[in-house]
Amino acid sequence: MSAEDQPEPEAPAGDDESDLTAKLFGRWDVSEISYTDPSTQRYINVTPVAHTAGRHASKQFQKSEISIVERFINRLMQTEENTGKKQQTLNIVRESFDIVHSRTDENPVQILVRAVENAAPREETVRLKYGGISVPKAVDVAPQRRVDQALKFLADGAQSASFKSATPAEEAIATQLIGAANGDVNSYAVGQKEEKERVAAAAR
Repeated sequence: MSAEDQPEPEAPAGDDESDLTAKLFGRWDVSEISYTDPSTQRYINVTPVAHTAGRHASKQFQKSEISIVERFINRLMQTEENTGKKQQTLNIVRESFDIVHSRTDENPVQILVRAVENAAPREETVRLKYGGISVPKAVDVAPQRRVDQALKFLADGAQSASFKSATPAEEAIATQLIGAANGDVNSYAVGQKEEKERVAAAAR
């Protein structure tokens, strides 16, 4: 039998392209995340890596290169009780993603992206001084700051709902993400965004 007539060897099981795709927490595919807000899309990066060990910490404006999931985890740690507890926070967010999936039957990373887009304020106020008088002035919010503010609102809402409460942290995070993703004004993050924009509208 010639070499041309010999059958090609079969590929080993599990080597197809779909199995080689990295997934966040080993479960969630981040390759087909959709965006509805083009202004913040550039600053919402989604990767299957949830812990980069501060790879971009010393580089100015490089935080947008970090996955939005890791940025949310880092934001959750910025409280007196949770500072530095990244492994614990990772486990809490992993469990909250499972809760989000069980409630919505959607990819929880997509829910997080939608929640950030819905909780990002478009206007805020600054204080300008004319002589000795302080006057509020409405200004547009830069896209990167919009993402920062949205993450802050989501983390603050989860922390306030679970601190000194019987509500587990993962349950509070899941509730905040789902509420913000649905644009529910009763959720803390969307409520804070609406309040900021209302104050800015009055200061135009």
